[in-house]
Amino acid sequence: MDIKKLILKKLNKKGELRVSDIVAETGFSRAYVNRFFKELGDSGKIVLVGKSNQVRYLLARRAKFRAAKRRILSAHKIFKNENLSEDVILDEIEQTSGIFYRLPQNIANAIDYAFTEMLNNAIEHSRSKFIEIFIKRERASIRFDIIDRGVGIFNNIMRKKKLKNELEAIQDLTKGKQTTAPKQHSGEGIFFTSKIADILTFQSSTKKLIFHNIIGDIFIRDIKPVKGTKAVFIINLKSKNSLAKVFKEYAGKSFEFGKTKVVIKLYKIDTEYISRSQARRVLSGLEKFKEIILDFKAVDAVGQAFADEVFRVWQARHPLIKIKYENADKNTLFMIKRALIEL
Repeated sequence: MDIKKLILKKLNKKGELRVSDIVAETGFSRAYVNRFFKELGDSGKIVLVGKSNQVRYLLARRAKFRAAKRRILSAHKIFKNENLSEDVILDEIEQTSGIFYRLPQNIANAIDYAFTEMLNNAIEHSRSKFIEIFIKRERASIRFDIIDRGVGIFNNIMRKKKLKNELEAIQDLTKGKQTTAPKQHSGEGIFFTSKIADILTFQSSTKKLIFHNIIGDIFIRDIKPVKGTKAVFIINLKSKNSLAKVFKEYAGKSFEFGKTKVVIKLYKIDTEYISRSQARRVLSGLEKFKEIILDFKAVDAVGQAFADEVFRVWQARHPLIKIKYENADKNTLFMIKRALIEL
């Protein structure tokens, strides 16, 4: 029996086939039949669409293939973390699904950047044996999850930077230009991804970090302990944000990453007033930037020592770095102005 001829005949008649259809008709094993499907695929006569138990084959006619591909709006894959390339994985998803079909260019660019950056982090830093990815296009948005079972993003930063706890690791992470592998990475990927997303979350160990750009805030939640890291990125298909805007705001025309924003409320621990030592923690690593914005949203007041350390002591040591502030209430503003007078 000519299995390949049978497959092509059935495809001409039915339009699409599963391996199980030929197995049922011929009685041959799935492994044996699958070999002929593969040979036809390698020769370019048929194409595969779908995933896992939904895999089916079509004749390699462009119109039919495109129509079938456009109906596939999600992908779920698990990879062994050996010689993985994030751009190759993304290209495979683009070629075998309709997730990216007719996306606005700014959304396509955002997904491309964020997906490859987050997957690269998992590949190079997680030390996980396997990496799981899930991406889905909904009516109004696209979401992707990247999950590993490795050391965990917050634990990794704690160990490499010799920090005291997960909260300090989160504080370090949100600044940008902070990396545990400075020879390979600039530390910009997570920072820019957090600005282009509508919502970006990291779940690891006992914490969940949420960048919620729709309401313009950052949250930290306690969670049940988990192994590894789960990164989730969500962007609305009608978002007007773009990589160009983000890069222009934080990198400028020179494309040098020289500006960052620090959310002060992340440094407030069990007190309404923030100490000099906490101010030093806020400022740690910021000498790499040319401009710093301190966001005092949801901070009721800061101590005189904090304001003095930031706006007088540290500023005097780094006169070429511009320090700005925003969302300061009248109590905080009083302390800031007092420090500035003494400068």
